[in-house]
Amino acid sequence: MGVTRGTGGGNEKVEGRKNTVVVTPVEADRSRKIDKQSLDYVWRTGLAGGLAGSAVRTSRALRRLLAADTEELIHCVQAKTVVAPLDRVKILFQASNPQFAKYTGSWFGVVTAMRDINQQEGLRGLYRGHSATLLRIFPYAAIKFLAYEQIRSVVIKDKSQETVGRRLVSGSLAGITSVFFTYPLEVIRVRLAFETRKDARSSLSRICKQIYNEHPPSPAAHLSSSAAAVTNSSGNASAPLRAAASTLVSTTTALQAVRPSSGVSNFYRGFSPTLWGMLPYAGVSFLTHDTVGDWFRLPSIAQYTTMPVARTSSTSSSQSRAPLRTPYELISGALAGFISQTVSYPLEVIRRRMQVGGAVGDGHRLGMGETARRIWAEKGARGFWVGLTIGYAKVVPMVAVSFWVYERGKLALGV
Repeated sequence: MGVTRGTGGGNEKVEGRKNTVVVTPVEADRSRKIDKQSLDYVWRTGLAGGLAGSAVRTSRALRRLLAADTEELIHCVQAKTVVAPLDRVKILFQASNPQFAKYTGSWFGVVTAMRDINQQEGLRGLYRGHSATLLRIFPYAAIKFLAYEQIRSVVIKDKSQETVGRRLVSGSLAGITSVFFTYPLEVIRVRLAFETRKDARSSLSRICKQIYNEHPPSPAAHLSSSAAAVTNSSGNASAPLRAAASTLVSTTTALQAVRPSSGVSNFYRGFSPTLWGMLPYAGVSFLTHDTVGDWFRLPSIAQYTTMPVARTSSTSSSQSRAPLRTPYELISGALAGFISQTVSYPLEVIRRRMQVGGAVGDGHRLGMGETARRIWAEKGARGFWVGLTIGYAKVVPMVAVSFWVYERGKLALGV
């Protein structure tokens, strides 16, 4: 028997084989080993990831990239714009905004809060901070998925290394990488969404200047005032004490003169809980998605759950994962969003409270531990889960669609 092999000019018979195997040009292309460090692979995965995060806002581009039989599903994509009003209410709840704290704890409170925002600020009020979201989402998703593919290719070199720990590490490092580069836009978004007073509405540029120029109360200021009180007191104080107080005043004045009044570090408020939260969030998200995907690809059910994709004997195990059919890909993503949101939510609440630190009280910057203690003192354990139902309503469909668009984007782009 001969082997019929498809080429650009037609079929070619190769003698010396017992079985006949038809290899199409598409199959031949898939059989090539993919260099995941190549520039071509990097930009393609980055584009696929960016599209996954942008969803509806890039639907026209997706229609050009995706196969015709999946075009009708684009209409059900849940984009950030759709959930923006819920997102703003969730931020107000998490940051314990005094005006909206009374509404926390029920879906009726969510509806009431949205009604109040609409009455006080109009429809635009429901979308405060959304401009920063739109600026952030494409680079955040692109970096996250790109970093995951690159880190995974280093940490997991073959099928034998496909372990829970390695998958968790790959996802966690990818999440940390993406959030580091886009975190300032997250802080800007939260600060815009937190403002509720009509006379305090800030534009994107104004809030950036405000955050940059904020600084916490200086301990030196308190020392200076205390020392000044001593020097201005009656002559009962001894001369050495007055001299020491005068020296302290001069020193604190000099310290205040050289003390920086602004800084880029203000845009990284709450970054420590973000890092700790990203470890379980991104790590568990990718881990759950890949694990559930493996379950759906088990040989006993693969014919029902996977799309028919041509394979060749030379295809590596990491490249031979058949894409899941749409319902099962969405289920994998939805479970990933649900579980990752649950395990990381308390740290998200702590992060929100730290991010708005410069907009409330005296501007004192709270540490992660101090913020957690305050939340516990105010509301107990429930305080760490404020707005979780809103989080589910937002994150579960969003993550499901993001993974679906990413996988289909990779398929369309040949990666």
